Amino acid sequence: MVRMKWYCSPSARDWTSPFTPGNAHAFHRSLPGFAPTPLVSVPEIAAELGVGRVLVKDESWRLGLPAFKVLGASWACHQVLARQPGVALVTATDGNHGRAVARMAAHFGVEAIVFVPEVTLPQTAARIAEEGAQVERVGGDYDAAVRRAAEFAAGQPGRALVQDTGWDGYAQVPAWIVEGYQTLLEEIDADLGAPPDLLVVPVGVGSLAEAVVRHHRRPGAAHPGVLAVEPDTAACLLASLSAGRPVRVPTAATVMAGLNCPTVSSSAWPVLRAGCDAAVAVSDAEALRAADDLDRLGVSSGPSGAATLAGVRAALADPQRRAALALGDDAVVVLLNTEGRTR
Repeated sequence: MVRMKWYCSPSARDWTSPFTPGNAHAFHRSLPGFAPTPLVSVPEIAAELGVGRVLVKDESWRLGLPAFKVLGASWACHQVLARQPGVALVTATDGNHGRAVARMAAHFGVEAIVFVPEVTLPQTAARIAEEGAQVERVGGDYDAAVRRAAEFAAGQPGRALVQDTGWDGYAQVPAWIVEGYQTLLEEIDADLGAPPDLLVVPVGVGSLAEAVVRHHRRPGAAHPGVLAVEPDTAACLLASLSAGRPVRVPTAATVMAGLNCPTVSSSAWPVLRAGCDAAVAVSDAEALRAADDLDRLGVSSGPSGAATLAGVRAALADPQRRAALALGDDAVVVLLNTEGRTR
């Protein structure tokens, strides 16, 4: 099967998103061990790409976990438990989200049940269990695990689903998760003092990308470019943008496990369709090379996080793609490194 590798929408930067600021950042600051993550300059990469500055938002260690996911999971768990005290928290995951929900369940003193797809590595499932969660393996892909988690949560009172993908009738919790991700974007704003020219975000179901687009398409703000990056074996957003409608794609095993999702979240889709400038698909080999390069430059990154470096390389190495992104040689590019390297 021939897979799409690139999509660009010249009108996306003109779109303005409804934006309602929340207080997730204040909540995060109240959590034990909270600290802003660094924005790391990598001049070697800037020279390679022919831009002014490249900075990596390093989410390899956030609230004691090696990924950004705890920002969304913690805020959503807090909101759910404020409305349903004491319920067991149920979720499906490819790794980091489930571990974050398990960590927050322990923090709030409630039970966690986490469903994982069959491709989940044993060590990934073990890390979730070490947080105190009950881990259930499901035959099938990520979507199958999500369906099973939703069925289990709805099966009896005392359970609540905390899922980072939305569908018809399930939108509030994913919206809270998106709100939670605003914290890292506000930190970038504070560090830079001005918006970047391009922000590069990895995409699984699209919740983080939704947060990025909402933040950078808000009324009265500058509208920088947004580049979404996916595995070429699970490029559901790229396929959907190219088709102009949500498309479910077949998936295969990939080193970018956190991005191995066949379907875009229904709550993220309208925002990404309207406001995402470009999307690119990258291979496992490109993601692994990027992870090694970031590691050499002092940034711990797993393949899902390093996908952003692989993606911006794939975009800017092509003259037509580079022209579509309208980046000058003094451009400021921010890469979201969403996970640390697992040793």
